Formats: sequence, C-alpha cells, structure tokens
Amino acid sequence: MVVGWPSLVMAQERYHVGVCDWMILKRQKLGAFELARTIGCDGIELDMGGLGNRDAFDNKLRDDSEAARFKHTADSLGIAVGAVAMSGFYAQDLTKKDTYLQLAADCFDTMDKMGNVEVAFLPLGGCGNSWHTDKAKRAAVVKRLHDIGEAAKARGKRVGIDTPLDAKGNLKLLREINSSGIAIFYKWQTIIENGGDICKDMQRLGAANICAIHASNTDSLWLRDDPAVDLPAIRQTLDKMGWSGWLFVERSRNTTMVRNVKMNYGCNVRTLMETFSTYPAAEVALNSQGRDESYVTTIIGRAQKATDKLGITWTPLGQNVLNIIANRYFTLNDIYAERDSLKKTDKQLATALCDSKLYRSHFGFDADLSKYLKPGEVEQVKDVMTYDVVHVTHKAYCDMIPTLTAEEKAQIMIWLKEARELAVDAESSNKKHETFKKYKGRINNYLSKRGYDIQKEREGWEQRTKQKQTNP
Repeated sequence: MVVGWPSLVMAQERYHVGVCDWMILKRQKLGAFELARTIGCDGIELDMGGLGNRDAFDNKLRDDSEAARFKHTADSLGIAVGAVAMSGFYAQDLTKKDTYLQLAADCFDTMDKMGNVEVAFLPLGGCGNSWHTDKAKRAAVVKRLHDIGEAAKARGKRVGIDTPLDAKGNLKLLREINSSGIAIFYKWQTIIENGGDICKDMQRLGAANICAIHASNTDSLWLRDDPAVDLPAIRQTLDKMGWSGWLFVERSRNTTMVRNVKMNYGCNVRTLMETFSTYPAAEVALNSQGRDESYVTTIIGRAQKATDKLGITWTPLGQNVLNIIANRYFTLNDIYAERDSLKKTDKQLATALCDSKLYRSHFGFDADLSKYLKPGEVEQVKDVMTYDVVHVTHKAYCDMIPTLTAEEKAQIMIWLKEARELAVDAESSNKKHETFKKYKGRINNYLSKRGYDIQKEREGWEQRTKQKQTNP
C-alpha cells in the first residue's frame, strides 16, 4: 500500500507500534528498552512480573528507585511504555485471587511511575475455557472486572481485557461489567482462530471499546507472510473507525527460528511500521544508483547472509549493516572494474592503483561496521563474506592432528585470520579460496618444522573419518 506524505504524518500521530517485553524474553528487564530500540519500534508493553500462587506480582518496579531507573532508561532511548500488562492472569484465575484490587492498584501505581501510562492489559485465560458460558463463573468474573474498572476509572486508567469472544460477545460482556474503566484489548489471533473477519469484527465492536491491539497471529509465519492478516485492509478499517492507539506484537514468530527475537520481532515490527506508521530510514545510504537492478538484488542477498547470521535482518540496525556490506561489495566491484579497464593500456599502473585503493578502503570498511557492531560481530561478518573458511579450516587441522598444542592452535588461527583480511577483499570466490590456500601452505610448512608429518597425519585423519562413518 502506498501512503502519501499527509497520511504518514497522521499515521505517526494515530498509531504506535510496540512489543511485549515478556515475549522478547525481557520481562521487567532494563534491556527491553535497548532491544526495542534495536528492533525499531516505538515502545514496549511492560509486564508486572510473575504471579504464580503469590498474592502479589513479582514487581521490582514497586521500588521507586528501580522504577526511576527504568523510566530514565526508557526516556534516554526514546522508547515509550505504551501499556502495562498483568500477564500473570494468563495462567491464574481472577476469581480465585482475593487480592485482585491490590494487584490492580499495584499495576496502576506502576503505570504512573512509568509516565502516566493509560492502558493496562488483563488476560482472562486463567479463568478457564468455559467461564463465559458458566453462569456462576461469569458472574464472579463480571463482578471483579466491574470493581477493577471502577478503580481504574478513579485513577484515569483503562483496563483492556483479553477474552475468547467475538464483537457480539464482547459487547454483551462490557454491558454486564458496566464500567467505562474496562475495555477490550483486542487480539487478532482470537478472531482468526474463531474463523471471523478481523475488519468486520473490529467495526462491530467499535473504536471506543478497543483500548489497544495485540497485532499478531499465533506462532507460525511472520505477519508479512500470513494470509490470514490483511494489513492494508485492517489499516483502512481502523482509519475509517477513527481509532488511534498502540499495536503490540505478541506472537507471529516464524517457528523455524522461534528463539530468534531480533529477526522475528524485527520483521513483524517493520511490517506494522510500514503499514501503520513510518519505518526509520537507514542512516547509511545504499550506493546503488546507476547500477544494474538485478546486480543490486544479488548483492543485497549476499549482504543479508551476514545480517541473517547476526540475527538483525529486518531491524534498523540490520538495515545499516546490510547497506555497509553491500556498499563494500559495490566498492570492490568498482575497483576491480577500473583495474581491468586500465590493464588494456598499462598493466603495471592498473595493478598498483588497484592495490592502493584496496588498502585505503579496507580499514574504512572495518570502521563503518564498528559504528554498529561489536568486534566479535565484525568478525562474523567477515566470516560470512569468506564462507567461514577460517573456522572450517582451523577445526580441520585440530581434527587432523589431535596432538596440536595450544600455542600451535593459536598460531594457525592467527594466520587464518590474516588470510581472511586479504580474502575479504578478493574479487571472486576462487580468489578468496586461493588466498587461504597460500596460507595453508605456510601453516603446513610451520607444522612440518615442528616435527609433524602432514601426509601421515592426513592419512590417519581420513582413516578415522571412514571408521566413524562405518561405525557411527
């Protein structure tokens, strides 16, 4: 969907995209804010901590000094707390927690400390699957929700409940609760699982009854790949309804990489931001102007292998790193193209200019990556660009010669990393492998001088490998 400039401005004011801190494995941890910034979202849905069989949440933000630390960190990183969640009630029965008003008050206090947050999340999963059809159970739930709603209203808050009902059922429930302090924390997953239409259901429920949205489906596919979620239609519906507020990614993780937080939530946040808000522009421009489109696509795919390895693809950080790597490939291509052109008239000058430009630009690549990555991550990028030959070869030497000393293993690694520094700038896959081959010769000479018979060691290694394959 193409969004014009005026629409983008309105979207920025109307919609905000966040993630649930407990789902990104940062429940009530300061690191949630830095991770949210890395992912590229506007804020987080902050959890109250575990509940279990306790009478109170395991809420560290009850401590004013700790809460102040969280608020300062959030403000310094530009990450908002869009809602505060009582996710403990996914597993705990509201009707069996006689401290429910104290629990709600604790939540409201935390909301105030984190910047006068207006929306709380209260799931009803712990009440069981049939609470809404069991008259006695439903009455108990309604009574406690009314009490919580009135307490919320007195504090200028709204508590969004998560129910298994569609719009018709939720409207009936809200009438029974009879408190403007209670609304629906709308969940797309629920409607999809019930076989309903998200757009029609939201329209029927009405904007005034939706205080926030869990904008995801169950774990299976990323939002961009999920045929059950028509994001442009949902955006159009919410626009027509005049709804505004927070959309939080709870799930929609790719089950083939379910623990890769940055990739899963980075991709889902980016998809939502591109539909509902504005995705942060990369600081590093892609130098693709004037280049063949298919070549650029190939290079981007090659660069993405590195950001995939780091688990940062689809995040603003990943976009900057991807562009740096792609630009390095473009630069290398330009240097070698110039060399090949000059070779037609002056081979010596062509080689000298090529070597000079490679040397001068090599360290700039490291410096550019270091603005965004830690030293170990920069090494991972170079490993991807050189097919991980360093580690594959080092492991092969260690397997081939089990008696290598720690000093010898370290020396082999030093030379392989030196080879990688040259190979990363080589013009082709063959040239990269040729570079490593030269260093393997140096390593073999070094080991021979230290008394190793390389040929015998290789034969013994091959024999051991065959035996393992025969008798696994």
